[in-house]
Amino acid sequence: MEQSTITIMTLRASIATAVAAALALLACSCASPVRRPSADRRVTIAQIAEGIEKHIAEKTRAEGGYFKLQHSGQELQLKLVRVHLEYLADLGGGVQFACVDLVGTDGTVYDVDFFLKGSPGALAVTETTVHKLNGQPLYAWEQKQDRTWGRVAMTNASNRLLGVITGKDEFDFIYRVQLPTLAGAAQLWLPLAQSDSFQTVAIKAINAPTPARQLDEGKYGNKVLFLTAGPADSGKTVEIQYRVQRAEKYPYAKADPVMQKYLAPDMLVPLNATFRGIAQEVARGKPTDLMRARALYDHVIEKVRYARYGPGWGRGDAVYACNAKSGNCTDFHSYFIALARASGIPARFVSGAAIPAERNDGGIDGYHCWAEFFADGKWWPVDISEADKYSALATYYFGHQPANRLELSQGRDLVVEPGPVSGPINFLAFPVLEVQGRPVNVKTEFLFKRTAKGS
Repeated sequence: MEQSTITIMTLRASIATAVAAALALLACSCASPVRRPSADRRVTIAQIAEGIEKHIAEKTRAEGGYFKLQHSGQELQLKLVRVHLEYLADLGGGVQFACVDLVGTDGTVYDVDFFLKGSPGALAVTETTVHKLNGQPLYAWEQKQDRTWGRVAMTNASNRLLGVITGKDEFDFIYRVQLPTLAGAAQLWLPLAQSDSFQTVAIKAINAPTPARQLDEGKYGNKVLFLTAGPADSGKTVEIQYRVQRAEKYPYAKADPVMQKYLAPDMLVPLNATFRGIAQEVARGKPTDLMRARALYDHVIEKVRYARYGPGWGRGDAVYACNAKSGNCTDFHSYFIALARASGIPARFVSGAAIPAERNDGGIDGYHCWAEFFADGKWWPVDISEADKYSALATYYFGHQPANRLELSQGRDLVVEPGPVSGPINFLAFPVLEVQGRPVNVKTEFLFKRTAKGS
């Protein structure tokens, strides 16, 4: 086992610390080594971000417009895509950690781990390692009994290090939105998680600067939190605190009186001749819906690469995913749903969050989504983007969802009253904010603290 260890202190056991330290916590995808903040901490998250951005910018200028990096005997020529702010960490002793996405000239996205050392304004990079290629990890991080972290070869990584908790899981989950500067009247829509056969959800608190009310979305049965705000609420926070008990999900029978809606197109998931042709070719000779669905699942894994880069990704545009052959979880599953429906297999979109398995509290790298299809009288959950990242789990993710998940909403093109001026909501994981009738981006954080050890 290859190891690079960094001494860390024990994370505090309270949700308050998880909230306060969210931007300096172990990453769910980059798994950064981290210790809790202490009185001798000298380098802030903003300063680490400034330091790594400065390092990349200086090297890029000095090396002819590319950040050059040696990897597997080749010199990569890279451009900065983003710094993972939620993964930056001051490890103490003058050592810092950063995780950065860079893209190569061929479109490959490299997730790179950096270690830095020094003081504010004078941070120097001491180690640079490629962690992932298009979302596929080359190693995992594992915390040892002495509270240090070491790299583990993927061939030696347990399912838990690959993000899977089987059986049951319990955790507190915080959905937090910080309102931007509001130039006028604003409206905000957020998903409200609900209990079902696999998750029991209790809302511990809803904190908002103005009164909020619940809206019912009729087509898929979602619950939506709605509130209005104004300039006086600029910079204020909206927060939902949940207590969740979650069970591993497997194929399940649940009647739906209107199955036709799972065969109908969505605005970004059309039914057209292209999808019908691909589905027919991929599923040729497969006599059952279950076999056809597995062929389509394997096809998406083979043809689409995980890359959160370039114009168009992340909208759940099935045509984009088909043409670009890349995207994030939203794009993977939109493409699969389009192909399934083109094959006459009912399929639906699900959005929520993947709770980190290898640690017990901290920040989460945004939303996650997956799909379900109907065959043999049951709904089958599939997580194709995770199967693409972790090929050893491809069989597991065809029909299973780990216990460390939280479902927030189902479906696409959601309609509520009152609804956004921009029209039906594409999908509801991150909030929708409109200011004077125009969509505006809003800062969103997901935080968690495990309350019982998952299996």
